[in-house]
Amino acid sequence: MFGPFALTVAALFTGAAIYINWAEQPARLSLDDAAMLAEWKPAYRRGFQMQASLAVIGFILGTLEWLVTGKVIWLAGGAALLTNWPFTIFAIMPVNKILEETPFERANEETRALIERWGMLHGVRSVLGLVSVGLFLWASI
Repeated sequence: MFGPFALTVAALFTGAAIYINWAEQPARLSLDDAAMLAEWKPAYRRGFQMQASLAVIGFILGTLEWLVTGKVIWLAGGAALLTNWPFTIFAIMPVNKILEETPFERANEETRALIERWGMLHGVRSVLGLVSVGLFLWASI
């Protein structure tokens, strides 16, 4: 009974993550350094709130479905989604901290390189989302 909702949340998370990598990040990189940073800061804050919430909700729903059905694959799908939290904290946050502390007027080639690195790291979120969706789909069969 929780499974379809878990799958929906995972698909929303994954769609948002892929959109960021496929559309938003390339558009951002087409801007000059200051404008690129000015776009990244509020976009990241808002995206983080949405994706962090979806990861937790998807994990909870997957866990509840595992408890109801006894199919551990639901827990695995939820865990794949929740893995975004420690990955973000340990791999992405150091980059975010530097970018957040950089004033727009000081944005330069180093800032651009950090945002490019951030985009590569964010791709891991897309992959973790796809893994979660795949596991939830498999569990649904």
